[in-house]
Amino acid sequence: MADHRFIETFPALKAIDGLVHGFILKHPDIDVATDRDTALERLEDHQVAQLAELGINRGHLATGGQVHGKTVASCDPVDGAADTFHDHTDGLVTGTAGQYIGVFVADCGAVYIVDPVKRACALVHSGKKGSELGIAPEAVRLMKERYGSDPADLIVQIAPCIRPPMYEIDFAAQIVAACEAVGVPVDQIHDCGTCTTGDSERYYSYRVEKGKTGRLFAVIGWPA
Repeated sequence: MADHRFIETFPALKAIDGLVHGFILKHPDIDVATDRDTALERLEDHQVAQLAELGINRGHLATGGQVHGKTVASCDPVDGAADTFHDHTDGLVTGTAGQYIGVFVADCGAVYIVDPVKRACALVHSGKKGSELGIAPEAVRLMKERYGSDPADLIVQIAPCIRPPMYEIDFAAQIVAACEAVGVPVDQIHDCGTCTTGDSERYYSYRVEKGKTGRLFAVIGWPA
C-alpha cells in the first residue's frame, strides 16, 4: 500500500486496470535549499522509498535529462536489459510491462498519457517552453507511431503545477487544448487544477523558493 503522506494519485488513472502511477510529494524534513543536483541527491532515498511503496524497483525506472525541449524517447528494453536514463529528453514513452518512466517537476507540469487499449503510456515534463513546443502532442505522435495508439483511446492527466494568478501563463490550459487538437477527447483530458505555489507542505515551487528547492517526481507504468 502506497504511503499517502508522500504520494498523490489521480482518480482518472486509478480507474485504469493494472496501471501503477504516483506523484511523489515534498518531504518537509529534507533541506533542499540548494542547487538542483544537490537537491536531487538529498531526495534520492526519500523518492526511492516511495517508489518501493508503489512496487517499483529503481532499476526498472527510466528518467531523462530534462532540458525544457520537446524530445520524447521510447523506453522498450529487450532481453531484460535495463533502460534507466535518456539524456536531452523531456518526455518518455513505453509499451513494455515492467518498465516505468518518470519526470521531475517543481512548478512545471507533469503530463501522464495512457493508452489502456495498447497498454502503453507516456510521461512528459511540460512547463512554459515545453507547452509552447508541444511536447504532449509529440508524445501522442510517438505513441501512435510506435504502439499504434489511437488518440481517441488516450487518457491524459495533468499533475499539480504553477498557475495564474501566481504565473503569467496558463500552460495547463495550453496542454489541454494541444491534446484535444491531436484527437484526445476533451472528456478524457483531466487536470487536477492544483497550483504548486498554494501548499508548501506538499509541493516544491521553483518560483516561490527562488530556484533553491527540491523536485516532485511523477511516475507511471504497468507491472510485468
